[in-house]
Amino acid sequence: MDFYSGFVYKCIDIPQELFTPIFAIARMAGWCAHRLEEVTFSSRRIIRPAYKNVYGIVNYENMDERS
Repeated sequence: MDFYSGFVYKCIDIPQELFTPIFAIARMAGWCAHRLEEVTFSSRRIIRPAYKNVYGIVNYENMDERS
């Protein structure tokens, strides 16, 4: 969505100087909630959604050895 936001803002005649503040304001609730979660649990680690790899282990190949 963010890729098209500038285009939409321009179409509805929002001044370009307001693009960044609108972007930031729209995310303030999420940023605040994330920070509150970090402070509440005080685990000294970055909190991320759970990730489960379903592909399996892949061996690393050097760039010059790849086909």
